[in-house]
Amino acid sequence: MAAFIRFTILLAIGWLFSFSVAAWATPVIKQVYDGDTVKIQDGDRLYKLRITDIDAPERNQKYGKQARRALIKLCKHADISVQLIGIDKYQRDLGYLSCNNIPVSEFMITEGHAWFNARYSSNLYLQTTEEDARHARRGLWKQKRPIPPWVWRQKHTRN
Repeated sequence: MAAFIRFTILLAIGWLFSFSVAAWATPVIKQVYDGDTVKIQDGDRLYKLRITDIDAPERNQKYGKQARRALIKLCKHADISVQLIGIDKYQRDLGYLSCNNIPVSEFMITEGHAWFNARYSSNLYLQTTEEDARHARRGLWKQKRPIPPWVWRQKHTRN
């Protein structure tokens, strides 16, 4: 009986320790794919995060490299936080990302590095923020006719 009690106590301590280690783990960006998708290491979990509310140019699209670099610069050596809200059709986690308490979606739209994703978001503040960036001709809005990523993908995706 004493051996069973010791085993139960050790099991409980191990269980509690595993939760405390997970609570201390902080998410880290391991890779930036483009201006709206990153790879996150959060404790033992490694996953691809599609940032909500925005659609940034693809890496091979005009302005795609600049958008990616802007996200890297914002989040390099930053304290990050992630709020997951779902999974998209490509099995990527969907969620909000903040770097040093700066909401990435808002930053990318404000600086003209991404479109507001009206198809999947109803955030009127971000929609207005995109309109402001367009009028100020920031980032990709300096181009005469920037091609939205959803249009570019249709033309460049092999069937």
